Amino acid sequence: MRLRALLDTDALGLRLLGGEDELDRSVRGVMTTDLRDPSRYLSGGELVLTGLAWRRDAADSEPFVRILVQAGVAALAAGEAELGDVPDDLVLACAKHRLPLFAVHESVAFATITEHVVRQVSGERAGDLAAVVDRHRRMMTSGPAGGGPDVVLDLLGTDLDLRAWVLSPTGRLIAGSKEAGPALPAETCAKLAAEHLAATRTGRRGPYRVQLHGSTYSLFPIRSSGRSPQAARDVRETVLSDWLLAVEADAGDWPGERLDLLQGVTQLIAVERDRRDAARTVRRRLAQEVLELVQSGAAPAEIAARLRVAAPVLLPGLGAAPHWQVVVARVEWEGDQVDGGPVAQSLLEEVLVDPQATGPEPSDRIAVAHSGGEAIALVPLPAVAAEHDGSETGLLADALLQSVREPLSAGLDDDGRLTLGVSAAVHSAEGLRGALEEARHARRVAAARSGRVCAAGHQELASHVLLLPFVPDDVRRAFTARLLDPLKDYDRRHRAELIPTLEAFLDSDGSWTRCATRLHLHVNTLRYRVGRIEQLTGRDLSRLEDKLDFFLALRMS
Repeated sequence: MRLRALLDTDALGLRLLGGEDELDRSVRGVMTTDLRDPSRYLSGGELVLTGLAWRRDAADSEPFVRILVQAGVAALAAGEAELGDVPDDLVLACAKHRLPLFAVHESVAFATITEHVVRQVSGERAGDLAAVVDRHRRMMTSGPAGGGPDVVLDLLGTDLDLRAWVLSPTGRLIAGSKEAGPALPAETCAKLAAEHLAATRTGRRGPYRVQLHGSTYSLFPIRSSGRSPQAARDVRETVLSDWLLAVEADAGDWPGERLDLLQGVTQLIAVERDRRDAARTVRRRLAQEVLELVQSGAAPAEIAARLRVAAPVLLPGLGAAPHWQVVVARVEWEGDQVDGGPVAQSLLEEVLVDPQATGPEPSDRIAVAHSGGEAIALVPLPAVAAEHDGSETGLLADALLQSVREPLSAGLDDDGRLTLGVSAAVHSAEGLRGALEEARHARRVAAARSGRVCAAGHQELASHVLLLPFVPDDVRRAFTARLLDPLKDYDRRHRAELIPTLEAFLDSDGSWTRCATRLHLHVNTLRYRVGRIEQLTGRDLSRLEDKLDFFLALRMS
């Protein structure tokens, strides 16, 4: 804004005492001071407000004005509340150095002038920044990204003094402006992500305001640039995959122009998100091809050939054949047919990122496919010498979810679940099929537990699933007969289909709604059948131990 505009605003009560020829100067900020030397706090272009407490006699005016001029301030405004009229020596010093001088009437508070200047300057800065953001968006949609989210966040920091960060739905720090200072603590990131996911599940429009550790944050959703907020049929299809922009400010009293600007920033960052997803296309396709070969019963040699193609892509520069682990994840919603496969795929890619990594593309070792409502990750590991020292290597189930449990639980709310299973490391194509089954078994163990976010690893299968082939036949027959024979006999006499009901109930992870839908039964009918199973066997299907016993009995029958 120009000095002339300040003089023309009657509510500010400014009276020009000198510098009429300099009224076209630009004002870029405002500062109130009574220091004899305020130069360390000046960056140029300010309107300086002073109550003249620094002035002890006429000789003080000249050096004070000279300091302001050397700092490049736009003008000086002196208040009349304390000394009455502005001293002539200050008027002469300002005239000598061509510094515009205003008198501020005693009825006008400096805060009124400050608020007016800040509002005008911020609006102009926002307009300038909006133009920059728009140009940057056009460049990014037609060519290379050129800097990623950090570039636009730096614009927010330098032009609007906004500290801002981009976070993943799990609370991983993706980008932050240089002006934001030190990176946000991991705990703060996780809480902000949790608050964002919880607010998103309510269906409220962003931005969402959050009070945390004495600071106010405004959280803006970052949605795919190719999808409008209404494009998804259900918020649950995207809630666990969208990024968010966290700004340390209260957006509740922002003008519409600034809110529009921040929405433009989120669209710009969404372009980066889409580029990241596009970069993962090759790895996703490789994982899908390997998965199809494994599930179709292809020869180990054919699977090994595909793995040789995948290894250089997933582990560039790897000199030796890697070990592989399989991770299976499923996202399910109560009483709904929402396909959780794509969401689980995006989420599993995020979960498998090193928690210490930052940036929009911190890892090139993630290959995740999805099929039949579940996501399956093929994770390469550098060849290790675990067989020599017996130490545990590779991914651990609990460690994967340790830092993401809080935000994901908020996103799943009270009607969703994430369950995850991790296999042991295998070193050949022959072992990959077993690793996939092992990861699926581990996920079923996790699903039998309580909680919104659960995981299980191959270690938890060592006492039963992996030892089933070595159980003596007479022990297997006795175990299955004790649990399943009463049900088989009842089915023969009454055609009650208790065995199919039991299998479906376990396959549905104990969900009454999903199981009833799968069997095309009313929930009350399902409850009657399960009650009959418990009565005939003396077991309780709400207990994990009994569920596992039935699961093993069915596997061995």
